[in-house]
Amino acid sequence: MERSVKEVVTAHQQREGGGFLVRRPIGGKIKMVDPFILLDHVGPVDHKPGEAIGAPDHPHRGFETVSYIIEGSLHHKDSVGNEGHLKSGWVQWMTAGSGVVHSEMPGEDMIKNGGRMEATQLWVNLRSTDKFVSPRYQDTPAEKIPVVKTPDGKAKVKVIAGTSLGTQAVIETRSPMMYLDIHLEPGASFTQEVHESFNGFAYVRGGSGYLGHDLKPAKMGQVGVLTEGSKFTMKAADDQSCDILLIAGQPLNEPVVHHGPFVMNTKEQIQQAIKDYHSGMLGKIAGSEMRYQQTEAAKQKQKETGTWSQ
Repeated sequence: MERSVKEVVTAHQQREGGGFLVRRPIGGKIKMVDPFILLDHVGPVDHKPGEAIGAPDHPHRGFETVSYIIEGSLHHKDSVGNEGHLKSGWVQWMTAGSGVVHSEMPGEDMIKNGGRMEATQLWVNLRSTDKFVSPRYQDTPAEKIPVVKTPDGKAKVKVIAGTSLGTQAVIETRSPMMYLDIHLEPGASFTQEVHESFNGFAYVRGGSGYLGHDLKPAKMGQVGVLTEGSKFTMKAADDQSCDILLIAGQPLNEPVVHHGPFVMNTKEQIQQAIKDYHSGMLGKIAGSEMRYQQTEAAKQKQKETGTWSQ
């Protein structure tokens, strides 16, 4: 049985972090697709020197963040001593678990020289039994992420999680799932096997094409939640290429209470997370004031150049 999409929905835009603009295909009009809490898509946007905005120090507990740098750079720092410089094509799979404070700022080269930035961040819920595991980080450079092509070369798949075209991802996940970045040449089609028990969605991050066996038209910034089945077909428009994120996973089927940067099972757990954060139990990172000042300066720079309203 082939899957389609229930409907094609246009992601709304909002400001997040220190004030950068995102499209939110999941977590907005579509509340969540268990086990996925939200997906944010930043850019593509071209920054002038000093304009790039990041997300200064903030906490997380109870879920995982998956940061995929399509183009640009990101500097990660956290309260348990991890620090990383993510470049184009890199993926950081962060299990926040019991709790962590981290910052996600533009790379030094982006701040100094400007440049193009495009990235996505996916929030993956954790089982109740995993909510308080120790934080874990999987920073994976572009060259270690498998990329496979169909025999005709017209479809290319970056395998971030799961399996495609017989190729297994190197990133480990705490529950069964797939995360594929699929590039289709004009007119090309591609069919991916999706486990029948998985919930999932397809998000067009670039170009234009069609989703599902009934080929519902979709363009950049639009998303469709998958219906039931074991296969999913995507096709690019005849006159342009199409980039699609196909994300699916085993639902947890557990209560979800989502409040800001915390995703737990009960209101009481949320209240405890807030209390633990404010008491300093999740830790702090040196240099927080500098990062806030840098963010405010970038916002002011955008307002001066007229790019803030875009």
